[in-house]
Amino acid sequence: MISTVAFAAIALGTVAALFAGPRWHRAQPRHPWQFLGAAGVLFLAGALIRPWSAERTGWAELLGDAFTVPGYLLMFLSLGGLLRARGGLQRHAVIDGLIVCVGAGLASALLLAAPAAAIDGRPQIVSVLAGLYPLFDVAFLLLLVNLAFTTAELRPGYVLLLCGLLMLLAGDLAYAIIGTNGELYRSPLLDIPFLVTFTLIGSAALHPSIAGLARAATVPVQAWSWRRLLLIIPALLVPFALAATITDGPLVTRLLIGAAGVTMVGLLVARAVSAVQDYAKAQLKSEHQATHDPLTGLPNRLMLAREISRLLATAPPAATSTGVPLATGEPSVWVLFLDLDGFKLVNDSWGHEAGDHLLVEVARRLRDTVPAPDMVARVGGDEFVVARVGNRQETVGLVERIMERLSAPVQVSSAEVVITPSIGVVGSAGGMAPVPAVAAVTAEALMRDADTAMYRAKADGRGRWTEFDASMHERVRERVEIELALRQALASGQLRLAYQPIVELATGRLVGAEALLRWTDPSRGTISPAVFIPIAEDSGLIAAIGRWVLDETLRQVATWRDGDLLADDFWVSVNVSPRQLRDSTLPSKVAEALEKWKVPQAAVVLEITESVMIDASIVTDQVLFDLRRLGVKIVVDDFGTGFSALGYLRRHPVTGVKIDRSFVDGLGTDAEDEEIVRAVVAMSTALKLTVVAEGVETQAQQDVLATLGVTVGQGHMWGAPVSAEEFTERWLALEPASDEEPLAGAAAPPAGGAAGESGQDAAGNS
Repeated sequence: MISTVAFAAIALGTVAALFAGPRWHRAQPRHPWQFLGAAGVLFLAGALIRPWSAERTGWAELLGDAFTVPGYLLMFLSLGGLLRARGGLQRHAVIDGLIVCVGAGLASALLLAAPAAAIDGRPQIVSVLAGLYPLFDVAFLLLLVNLAFTTAELRPGYVLLLCGLLMLLAGDLAYAIIGTNGELYRSPLLDIPFLVTFTLIGSAALHPSIAGLARAATVPVQAWSWRRLLLIIPALLVPFALAATITDGPLVTRLLIGAAGVTMVGLLVARAVSAVQDYAKAQLKSEHQATHDPLTGLPNRLMLAREISRLLATAPPAATSTGVPLATGEPSVWVLFLDLDGFKLVNDSWGHEAGDHLLVEVARRLRDTVPAPDMVARVGGDEFVVARVGNRQETVGLVERIMERLSAPVQVSSAEVVITPSIGVVGSAGGMAPVPAVAAVTAEALMRDADTAMYRAKADGRGRWTEFDASMHERVRERVEIELALRQALASGQLRLAYQPIVELATGRLVGAEALLRWTDPSRGTISPAVFIPIAEDSGLIAAIGRWVLDETLRQVATWRDGDLLADDFWVSVNVSPRQLRDSTLPSKVAEALEKWKVPQAAVVLEITESVMIDASIVTDQVLFDLRRLGVKIVVDDFGTGFSALGYLRRHPVTGVKIDRSFVDGLGTDAEDEEIVRAVVAMSTALKLTVVAEGVETQAQQDVLATLGVTVGQGHMWGAPVSAEEFTERWLALEPASDEEPLAGAAAPPAGGAAGESGQDAAGNS
């Protein structure tokens, strides 16, 4: 016999667990568990009162039911809340549940509810309630079946809860069976299932997996698992079994059995129809996902290619003929390839969530700007394509509207950014320079050519649009060949460094040198850094090249230092690309190289461009500060050619600036250039920055620079960039006559040609 005190203690412990466990494990939502806890309190009260109330007559006989019936209602709310949190009732799960419930309800109504309600000698309300309890269990079973049929994961918390609720059904069934004899209570042993129910549900509430119970892991609609079949098949057999056993029952009983059978057949038909509909819906969804971008909802590359092929197949013959310029108003199939300038900076600065928000906004603006039936598609990270049929004038107008619309500011995170597009345009009948007559007009060819034109627009300065012409194919081919040759050059040691002296203007004393990258290809000859450095940037080769340049420079400085050829204050400058500065490991790589060659940090100057400060990301800012903490100097190269501003210099850990040669050229003849240099010197002096003038070629320029306060210069007046061996012979092997006199090398005439000009070198170095 179960102790009443023990039963109450376990039940109260379960109630406490239902209120505390979900809070501890941060289960969301919590109200289903609170409803279940309140139902537990009412069930406990009903269980404790029922032995006493069962022996009473009149309204006292209903006192246990006064607690139990509201307990059922709260339990229904609890299970309904869990189902809603898991995505609500699913149609196929509801139908399967109804099949089970019709069978169970028919058996319950005929075998349990009807006999209990027909008991004489007691108040009618008692008989009605006795008949309702089995029907409550049918409704409870419907919710329980739906809960079971809407998950594919058997988490411990879910299993414990399900088993506890099944034990509750078992206890109710035992009471329903004795209710057919008119009994409301027989023995404390009948409360054992409820004791197990409280124990299991309390354990479920305390298990950590309860936090994920409200997250559904649904099963496919067609999944006839063994769990479902074990419930559905017996339910389907109930009408046949009852019809065979109840042969002499009243007409209403036979009609009820027949109606239940027809209902179950109808539910099976509805289940089949539901499966077909859901399968078709799933197919459509799968096809949509295969042909559309999940972020923006726009068509993807696959659907775009199909649409362009369709347009080419249905367009008039003149629209797809090659070799004909589109200066006329003849319609053609057009492809516009868009790439967002500076999109990576948004991702780096504000994170991928901000980048996704920007892409969604761009997609919305494109849909609003591009008229139907033209197609807008997203084919890559920040790449969009428009496909349309029309004449060249209409297409150019659309391109201009897109440029204007996309250039409007966008609110991203806490900032307002302006992202401009670079657009490549191609028509199926040829562009301004027609394609060869043998060219095949295909969707793939049009997309490739539009992509090529887009890269040309980006190379011309970004924020532009360019129409494709056949000559671009040759430039693309040449670019690919140069990239392959550059990879080979890096692997086979074809790259070399040249060193240009940096001297004190007043004395001509050597104070440093700039390491400049040179490449001589065996078949192409000397290739300008202005040609191969952008290719290295776009291909990602710049990182490997930059590491080689730094290592080779420090190796050479170590060689000079070992030969006691350098003054203590000699420094060497190396150009660092924006892409390198976006690598968070750059400071550690610089530190490793310095340690490897035993070169002091103060002997190294890293030259950056102004764009690095203007478009700086969180990563770039951190890299600059880490480099400065390492002890190397940081100088802004070509200062004055971009958006030079005091604010940028104050916010970043730079130690100096290099005045661009374009301002040095006019010194002595152009008063405006002289004022610009004077302003740069004044600003740098106020910020305690060093100033180097590059591109110094004449004595007049040197004199003006010295008058303006510039102390260090670089340029052809002292010599062009030369190899390490020649730099050693011309500069380092010579001793000054005194501390006051310049080195003999200071009077050396300019050497080299245009390929050695410091201005061009600075524009194309890593």
